[in-house]
Amino acid sequence: MTAVATTPRALSRRLLPLQVGVALQGFILWLPVEKLFQTQIGFDPASIGVMAAAYAAVVPLLEVPSGILADRWSRAGILVLSSVALAASSALGGVSTNVGTYVAAAMILGVYFAMNSGTVDSVVYDTVLEETGSSDLYEKWIGRVRIVESAAFVASALAGGVLAGWTSTRLTYFVTIPFALLSVLPFLRFREPRLHRAAEPVALRRHVATTFAAMTHVPQVRQVLLLAALAALLSQAVFEFGPLWLISLDAPAAAYGPYWAALVATLGLGGYLTSKLHLHRAWPVLAVAAVLAVTPVLLAVSRSVLAVVAAQTALLLILAIVGIHAGLLLHDAVPSAIRAGVSSGVGTLSWLLFLPFSLVFGWLLRDRGAQSASWVLAGIAGVLALLFAASARHRVPAELAADRPQPPAGTLTDVACRELVTMVTDYLDGALQPGWRAAVEDHLSGCDGCTNYLQQLRATVQLLQRLDAGSHPPPTQTGAAASPSDR
Repeated sequence: MTAVATTPRALSRRLLPLQVGVALQGFILWLPVEKLFQTQIGFDPASIGVMAAAYAAVVPLLEVPSGILADRWSRAGILVLSSVALAASSALGGVSTNVGTYVAAAMILGVYFAMNSGTVDSVVYDTVLEETGSSDLYEKWIGRVRIVESAAFVASALAGGVLAGWTSTRLTYFVTIPFALLSVLPFLRFREPRLHRAAEPVALRRHVATTFAAMTHVPQVRQVLLLAALAALLSQAVFEFGPLWLISLDAPAAAYGPYWAALVATLGLGGYLTSKLHLHRAWPVLAVAAVLAVTPVLLAVSRSVLAVVAAQTALLLILAIVGIHAGLLLHDAVPSAIRAGVSSGVGTLSWLLFLPFSLVFGWLLRDRGAQSASWVLAGIAGVLALLFAASARHRVPAELAADRPQPPAGTLTDVACRELVTMVTDYLDGALQPGWRAAVEDHLSGCDGCTNYLQQLRATVQLLQRLDAGSHPPPTQTGAAASPSDR
């Protein structure tokens, strides 16, 4: 069996602990009964708004800093801390008997979401790149992670409702704690990729400056950030405000359980479909963009509960696909050393957009009704569809050419992708011996994935040099093929 044939199996084994950890984190049993528990301890609509504002303030403030910490320290370590934050939030929420204590629990939950945001995506991307030398399988594997996460959400939603009915809503908080703490074990067992540590470490100030410079000064990154943030904004809007459509149509209480399960299931189904749609080609991207633009219009013209549920489910499914593909484009556009920090910027931007949007949209829902407010979603979806259509591009598969003769194992020219990662810094510094330098260049000539990774490291070096010089970095074409000898 060749090395290429064993790569998917090795990748599956390596990502298994990560998937187990994500699944355990997804068993948040109190989530489906949270609003009921809040009313039992004294919440009213005004205090729920205060809690939401406190939560919304924590998440965007911590997302990028936690992403930078993940890049500089350990991404698996950040996931461990997020599990601890989830357990602490559940414990404090479970003992809460008043509004103030529960608001504090919600703020700790914001720490959990901030640390999770962008970290899992970055870990999956770098693991795929390190194991295969290409990002082509990223959508497939992040899709599998989302399927596992979605299954955990659905199972915990059903189990949480049953547990609350048999016992009490408070108990669901305490039962969540063991699942959160158990997720620490697979995260600790996960073998973290080393790509973000391949470059020489830099001072914190320079790292922060490079991360923000990539998000604000590179047009390609800015466009993908906006694409991903708008997709997250629309998804959050449907999850937060979607039930109001059912209320306006006098849907029976029995409809809300299957309705919520259908919405949550789109996360996993979207992950599955993304790898099947061949979004590296232009026509599937344009087809998804067209469906995205049309689907919200159905919300504005539908007058039946079934049609509204179908429209919201379809919209969330398309948004899940767009979000995963936007994540691939974003990770492709930045080097690994700043990948988690930049990826976390998506969450920050989406929250900054959602805060004013929620105020305006809530006013429209109250004064004009759900159907009229649907046209706002349709307008945002139209902009998002244009951005997604503009992202259509051809991605060259990063594989060794089939007609190239492969050198025998153990020779000087037999440089694998994972070995190149350990040599790339010396290669860029000109410190490799001539024989090894020739082997690296021979590998680069046939491996688009490693060539792209080398170009990403060069982009980081250029950003640092220009920041030191006090100038702004120019647009960086990270996707362009780099000559191995061009330094």
